[in-house]
Amino acid sequence: SPLTMEIMTVVGLATALIAAFIAITQTDIKKVLAYSTVSQLGYMFLGLGVGSFSGAFFHVMTHAFFKALLFLGAGSVIHALHHEQDMRRMGGLKKKLPVTYITMLIGTIAIAGIPPFAGFFSKDEILASVYVENPFYWFLAFVGALLTAFYMFRMLYLTFLGDFRGHEDAHHPIQESPKAMLIPLIVLAFFSVISGFFGVPEALGGNHQLAQFLEPVLRPTLLKTAHSHHLQLTTEHTLMVFSVIGILISMGFAYTKYVKKSEFPVADNVDRGFIQNLSYRKFYIDEFYEMVIKKPLDVISAFFYRVIDIAGIDAFVNGVGKVALVSSRGLRLLQTGHIGRYILMMVIGVIAFLTYVMVVLV
Repeated sequence: SPLTMEIMTVVGLATALIAAFIAITQTDIKKVLAYSTVSQLGYMFLGLGVGSFSGAFFHVMTHAFFKALLFLGAGSVIHALHHEQDMRRMGGLKKKLPVTYITMLIGTIAIAGIPPFAGFFSKDEILASVYVENPFYWFLAFVGALLTAFYMFRMLYLTFLGDFRGHEDAHHPIQESPKAMLIPLIVLAFFSVISGFFGVPEALGGNHQLAQFLEPVLRPTLLKTAHSHHLQLTTEHTLMVFSVIGILISMGFAYTKYVKKSEFPVADNVDRGFIQNLSYRKFYIDEFYEMVIKKPLDVISAFFYRVIDIAGIDAFVNGVGKVALVSSRGLRLLQTGHIGRYILMMVIGVIAFLTYVMVVLV
């Protein structure tokens, strides 16, 4: 359905851009990676929306390696800093955590889309397909790629370069993580480098082995779509070069801002200005949800609790129990334990029954 794919394209593009914009001001290292994941999921659905099914699947595969590497690397940093996650209290960890730094550098380069690392090939395939579909969409996706490079290298610089801004405990010095944590980082770093070669495009002399592998599955779907993903070699090469140059500039801007000028994220109680607050507060989506959805639901649920639950359901159930309790208090007076009275009541009952039969039924 062209309409469905158009909706997927717009939603995927919006997801990629909004999540990337939010990530550029976050101070929690895990939040940066979390919003980065949301942004990359947006690129995957953007690829699906423009009919680049193999490109979307390719990005799922490469992203699995470098994002797992980055999350485990962040875990290694947090472990070394004794559960500290705020990048404002990091810095200067390059020498103390050399293996973690090198592997996270590889993951950061890969997700930024610098050749020949994995993220370059998968993201470039999606961007090329988007350009064929709509050049304006490509420009927006390209802006998202620049934001990705900026916030990822921002995270790397704030964590590993400059001076250490935290408090080192003399009894628990900062040291590299154990081998059980480092070996998975090394393995994932290796695949973050080579996994992109499974999808080298023809424009770079490859044959896209992954697309050939998926062709039997994707062919019925491709036959039903009107999307075409053929670009002239010069156009495709130009887009690649333009993308790489933009990413390198974004990296350099982050380096200038956070390493040369030593600018650091401000405290939570300091006003950041409208644009930065919009990013740091996540477009105030949490506040909007709290005001528009949560509070009205709290009021409604409190009303239903008092009126429906307590005054209605509970009153009915408790009323049935009270009726049984009150009636039992009267009936139990008949239980005296005197056999003579029981016989008398039985005789009265028999007489009443016989009287009813004789008067009413006969």
